[in-house]
Amino acid sequence: MTHTAILMNTALILAGGVGKRLGKDIPKQFLKVNGKPILAYTAQVFQNHDEIDRIVVVCVSGWGDEVENIKTTYGLDKIIRIIPGGDNSMQSISNGIFGIEDITSPDDIVIIHDSVRPLICKEIISDCIAVCKKHGNGCASIPVQETIVRTDDRISGNTNIDRSNVMRVQTPQAYRYDLVSKLYKDAYEAGIEDSVYTNTLMLHFGHPIYFARGSVFNLKITMVNDIDLFSIVLDYFSSKKGHQSSS
Repeated sequence: MTHTAILMNTALILAGGVGKRLGKDIPKQFLKVNGKPILAYTAQVFQNHDEIDRIVVVCVSGWGDEVENIKTTYGLDKIIRIIPGGDNSMQSISNGIFGIEDITSPDDIVIIHDSVRPLICKEIISDCIAVCKKHGNGCASIPVQETIVRTDDRISGNTNIDRSNVMRVQTPQAYRYDLVSKLYKDAYEAGIEDSVYTNTLMLHFGHPIYFARGSVFNLKITMVNDIDLFSIVLDYFSSKKGHQSSS
């Protein structure tokens, strides 16, 4: 009798940054908004998603106990591992990818997401997974609405880039495990050690990325004003009792 392997979807939440640009004493993913850590908001969306089987958090050095505390406080029992981050984004992501090799099958899907994108929603995660199942990867993306101008010095520019040919890529980004694992192995063998995101590595090696549903609300908290914006949007969606993604 032939048994069909049960494929697993693992959310890999990146909480390895120190948030220097925010100018705070603690990493931004642990800052509290309305009394709740930003990381908790993000992890809860994956915790409550039916297609997410488990969660792995890649954590900045010295903050693992705080992740354990958040896991207990907010009932995040899908968190199965807390993996130390690296010196940069690439090392943190690859630590997470290689850190689940022993429990992950080649056809499993890994959904990589920034912990500081707490307004992620169910619909975006679902579409990333669906596109990944079809093409091997699926990256949350939205069209560009602003005018795009090429510049060499950030002082002036004189070349317009057709925005109809440009997409903004966000996280989450879903990848089949065998493909993303090989990607990072190939990158290190090629001497690449500081690529910011997995999608940039994909493009570097000539692999197409496939666009999945994104949202203008899927903001990344980088600066102090972003926290204020998150709080405002959070209050708005709370008044609406939940939210849908919107491009």
